Amino acid sequence: MSDLPRFRSAERADVPAVVALLADDALGASRETADLAPYLAAFDQMQSESANHLIVAEAEGRIVATYQITFISGLSLRAARRAQVESVRVATDLRSRGLGAALMADAEARARAAGCRLIQLTTNKTRARAHAFYDGLGFTASHIGYKRDLELHPGD
Repeated sequence: MSDLPRFRSAERADVPAVVALLADDALGASRETADLAPYLAAFDQMQSESANHLIVAEAEGRIVATYQITFISGLSLRAARRAQVESVRVATDLRSRGLGAALMADAEARARAAGCRLIQLTTNKTRARAHAFYDGLGFTASHIGYKRDLELHPGD
């Protein structure tokens, strides 16, 4: 990568590139779809939520990385505000070149600017390389996460 990435808020026109990044691995390939309509609708919804941001990294004229950051106010931890980071992706051809660390530094700077005292994320338990990456950045695997699919089943 010849130039440093520029991190910015995503625009609607960036959604196809972001979806391509999300689909560019074994897990994403099985979860994402080629139909952009639901992604565009989700982006529009995110834009209406003031604490929910899709960030992209742009370099060499293309979107090379992305993440979503959501700021959450709460009562626990002495009313600590926290930043939730999700959907972290770096273009396959640019991995292991420092872009992921720059991306997470950008997320941390945005979290601090929003008054957050904690930054947290989840990562799929099968992503061993991601776990090592986050460990190296000083994150601690301090919790066990649970998810439950709320998709409606036929007949509901």
